[in-house]
Amino acid sequence: MKIAVLSDTHGLLRPEVKQMISECDAVLHAGDINSQKIIDEMKAAVKPEAPFYIVRGNNDKEWAEKLPHYEEFTLAGVYFYMVHNKKDIPADPGDRQIVIFGHSHKYLEKIRDGRLWLNPGSCGKRRFNQDITMAVLVIEDGTWSVERIDIPHEVPSGEKQKRQKTDGAER
Repeated sequence: MKIAVLSDTHGLLRPEVKQMISECDAVLHAGDINSQKIIDEMKAAVKPEAPFYIVRGNNDKEWAEKLPHYEEFTLAGVYFYMVHNKKDIPADPGDRQIVIFGHSHKYLEKIRDGRLWLNPGSCGKRRFNQDITMAVLVIEDGTWSVERIDIPHEVPSGEKQKRQKTDGAER
């Protein structure tokens, strides 16, 4: 099973992310979506039969009141726990084999006590000059592998012009 893992889209679903979602068998979003429109775009890109799990992030306000703060589920025989902010993970996640979280915008992939801790980073609006990333998780016969996906950051030409004018005015 091939699983798209993303977080912190902040109102932007990039074409590269949509393409990756369409190629996967399941989609997991660890919060800070920012609008129902992004959920609708993801649902349009995902395969009709694909499981789709999403949690609410700290920037998902009133529109997202019905979204859960955490999810516990099984995919391909592997037990997952997903939340937006790592500080909200229980001290003992029990038998969960993979823990997914977002919030920091920093990619993290770590095995601790046989459990995978995965933060796919942010694949929406670029913030804090950080890389734009997501992950693809592949599960086969109860084992998993993770691929970090780096998405190139391109500044729109209008934004480049604004920066040049601003830079010139400040000198």
